[in-house]
Amino acid sequence: MLITEQVSSSLLSRKDAAKYLNVSERWMHRAKEHGIPFHKIGKWVYFTKADLDSYIAKHRIGGEM
Repeated sequence: MLITEQVSSSLLSRKDAAKYLNVSERWMHRAKEHGIPFHKIGKWVYFTKADLDSYIAKHRIGGEM
């Protein structure tokens, strides 16, 4: 019997974070300039959904919350 496990991570790759925010990967390369916190593990950069959601909330314009 073959058992496969799916690893679930709270970290998103640059590509996945770009999809989440609906922006280009190139835009995500400049995350530091945009004020989005990130984690660097080795040469790879990762983002959390919580940080991306916080960025979205900070840049909301108009309307009542």
